[in-house]
Amino acid sequence: MKAGIASIRKELAGIFPQEEIESLIFLIFEKLKGYSRTRFLLAKEEQLNAEEIEEIGQIIVRLKNHEPIQYILGETEFYGLPFYSVPGVLIPRPETEELVQWIIQENKLAKPCILDIGTGTGCIAVSLRKNIPESMVLACDISPTCIETAHGNAVLNSADVTVFKYNILNRTPEFKFPKLDVIVSNPPYIRETEKLLMEKNVLEFEPELALFVPDENPLLFYGQIADFALSHLKNRGQLYFEINEAFGNECREMLQQKGFSVIELKKDINGKDRMIRAKLL
Repeated sequence: MKAGIASIRKELAGIFPQEEIESLIFLIFEKLKGYSRTRFLLAKEEQLNAEEIEEIGQIIVRLKNHEPIQYILGETEFYGLPFYSVPGVLIPRPETEELVQWIIQENKLAKPCILDIGTGTGCIAVSLRKNIPESMVLACDISPTCIETAHGNAVLNSADVTVFKYNILNRTPEFKFPKLDVIVSNPPYIRETEKLLMEKNVLEFEPELALFVPDENPLLFYGQIADFALSHLKNRGQLYFEINEAFGNECREMLQQKGFSVIELKKDINGKDRMIRAKLL
């Protein structure tokens, strides 16, 4: 394995930071050999067979092309759970774990009814279902690839989540929603002009549909989802968003204007305004 590790370090040097290269090395061998971190550290003297060496070479080529490791390996981890990760579906981010944690911490209901809008991999919906006992969780998306992936991730994690197609912008197709205790969404929120600031691996490989909104209407999805929430949340129901850090105050003002209260803007671990919660009283 030493030669394989050295080859990865050499090929990726100057393309990725050293710390990231070491993380990639572990992820590659975790996938290749099924090793835990401890087993990986103890197994460096083991020999790789020709098939494994070839597979490492193919992974290196794709990494040098800036393809995300999650797509290359076909999997990722979110909130301590495994998730399939495929092209066409947004890769779950660590900051979204903080949103999930906030919802879990604040939940005081025995059997809350939860809707995740724009579910992607299903990471939010599945994580909530696994961590809030007896919750009823629905998850919708406009993308057939996302719906298939989210359903697969629910099955993978033995999570009873209802996944279905729904376009929140025009509210089609018709779906009979139950009254909801919680609505959560991590919708598209990056302005087109912000593309210049983004990494190549995101721009070239992750789905634009899940990322970008028009410059002139950055709160497009937030306004639509807030309107939906007004008619589908129970009294004292809660609405949670992951947001663009540049529009925290604008999002709060929009929710106030629509009649929500007890609005809290929350910073993520990096000190950025990343989450907002509002109640319908």
